[in-house]
Amino acid sequence: MNQTLIKLALLLVLVIPISTIEAQIEKGELVKGKSIASELTTGEKHQYKIKLMNDQFVFCKVMQDGIDLKVTTYNSLNEKLEAFDSPNYRNGYELVTLVSDKKGEYLIEVESIDKKEHTGKYHIVVQNIKPKAVTKNDQVDELFTVWDTSNTPGAAVAIVKDGAVIYKKGYGIANLEYDIPITPSSIFHIASVSKQFTVFSILLLEKQGKLSLDDDIRKYIPEVPDFGKTITLRHLASHTSGLRDQWNLLSMAGWRMDDVITKEQILKLVSKQKELNFNPGEEYAYCNTGFTLLAEVVSRISDKSFAEFTKANIFEPLKMNSTLFYDDHEKIVKNRAYSYRSVFGGHKKSVLNYANVGATSLFTTVEDLSIWAMNFADIKIGDSTIINKMNTKAILNNGETFGGALGQFVGDYKGLKEIQHGGADAGYRTYLTRFPDENFAVIVFSNSAEFNSGSIAHKVVDIYLKDKLKTEDLKKEDKEERESDEVAVNQNMLKTYVGVFELQPGFNITISTSENQLSAEATGQSKVALTPISSTEYKVEGVDAKIEFIPNNGENINLLKLHQGGQIMEAPRVKEFDKSSVNLADFSGEFYSEELATTYNFTIDGDNLVAKHSRLSDFNLTPVKKDMFRGEAWFFGQVEFVRDESNMILGFKVTNGRVRNLFFQKVN
Repeated sequence: MNQTLIKLALLLVLVIPISTIEAQIEKGELVKGKSIASELTTGEKHQYKIKLMNDQFVFCKVMQDGIDLKVTTYNSLNEKLEAFDSPNYRNGYELVTLVSDKKGEYLIEVESIDKKEHTGKYHIVVQNIKPKAVTKNDQVDELFTVWDTSNTPGAAVAIVKDGAVIYKKGYGIANLEYDIPITPSSIFHIASVSKQFTVFSILLLEKQGKLSLDDDIRKYIPEVPDFGKTITLRHLASHTSGLRDQWNLLSMAGWRMDDVITKEQILKLVSKQKELNFNPGEEYAYCNTGFTLLAEVVSRISDKSFAEFTKANIFEPLKMNSTLFYDDHEKIVKNRAYSYRSVFGGHKKSVLNYANVGATSLFTTVEDLSIWAMNFADIKIGDSTIINKMNTKAILNNGETFGGALGQFVGDYKGLKEIQHGGADAGYRTYLTRFPDENFAVIVFSNSAEFNSGSIAHKVVDIYLKDKLKTEDLKKEDKEERESDEVAVNQNMLKTYVGVFELQPGFNITISTSENQLSAEATGQSKVALTPISSTEYKVEGVDAKIEFIPNNGENINLLKLHQGGQIMEAPRVKEFDKSSVNLADFSGEFYSEELATTYNFTIDGDNLVAKHSRLSDFNLTPVKKDMFRGEAWFFGQVEFVRDESNMILGFKVTNGRVRNLFFQKVN
């Protein structure tokens, strides 16, 4: 923010493997249909060989049983092909595919990315070996082999070229209880892909002269607090408002994401906020709250519910007959797909009870969303002014752009201009990507939490736009990656990198090492592994970013630099903190937030300060510097205590990825 948090947001959404020196254990040969059970400890790598002929496709399942695994495939020359790591933590499948380019012995490597010295079990089995697909459509089917079953959740895909759907198909099961298959007409909840429809609705009203993007939100929703700064509709539509995110706030207040969550509850929560994360237009921070407010603006101006407005002005004119905004969690929708997550031995339902719209909750099919994608090129509703506004990058107060447009993101994929947005709620994983210069779009929906919709969508792009992609750059990237894999890791040097570094006041990057793996963790974010490209530089795969450690004559380094987007941001080392000097009794007590209408009780359990809430599991708070703690819960990333003039604790401020400095007052 001042471009810092923009870059950190990009940096820390990825979990990236590092090539390290670990215990490699050869486990033998994999044979189709034969399941192998094994136990693995952090620091070990289990390697399985598989003999393949030329141009064969392999589908392999690795079921995690109490341990978080990453699976990597290698070709016959021992060159890395692809890494697989689903966000299912210690349980559920890692679904692995491999394509041979010549006859030989290939390698499938299983390793733990879990906590240090953690041990767990897994099962590995090769489900299928068959000839590699040749035609483009068959290659797409091959991508979805993992999901093309009669007993698991699955996916749907549609491909649009030059104003026509050139391929569409469904794979897997929409409802596991009744064995209903997924088809291109199955209705999915598409999560944040909904946001572009919210923006389009606002722009339709602007075209009618009923509002301006530069209007103050309080003109239409006076319940939004007066923060002393004007928040415009444009700020809301581009994630630059500074408002705190509704999901983070609800989680901090003790809500579960499978609770019934209504628009009214979100608006009441927003009305109680006393501070912004930052001044409007100064920074980018992804914010669902802004789109809930935009949908409410549409409703108040049109005197219709948002669902009614979008039906009358978007879905009916485009003949998107299977599309609706789902604003009632009890509403029956025929042909809908339900969402799931994998567990050992099967699947569980991922329940979603949202009754709020704008940021999420669009129900649609890949067929209907294809019609929407085509409207950007062959305009049936709206006009070129609206389309151009949506496709143009937003600008911060300092004149810089950050990739965000209005309800979409604009960037480059392998040399081609791309406009895209993904979505993830419960077990739904969705993605819409458009390549306007090629008049091409891909829509991918899934009802499985393990599905990576963005990755699969781009693999489809690779198939159909192969001749237009910058292959020379890809070869260069592959070469650089292989070279980075060969960088020797000096363990003594790694130790000098470990520590806490302050990127800006209250926002730190913690560098740690576990089993030779160097990781970075920013305030309120999860850990991300770093890959060496030299002895002092570590890169982030998939993002043009790196962390550079500035040597200090063999001593602990005092400075690191974050390189990204053409900028370099310095982060000096925070002096080491003696945790034993902390008197935990100073921080115990009952704390209340007026903004969240909720209470936490901090108690001492042995050597730990424990946070307790009536609706949440207990979690520990670990001291990191004077009067500052790090919370185990993701929504309590940083806790900074505030004292009065007599040095007594007045309360604390909580900061996580999308909420900053929310105050809790000590009441007991």
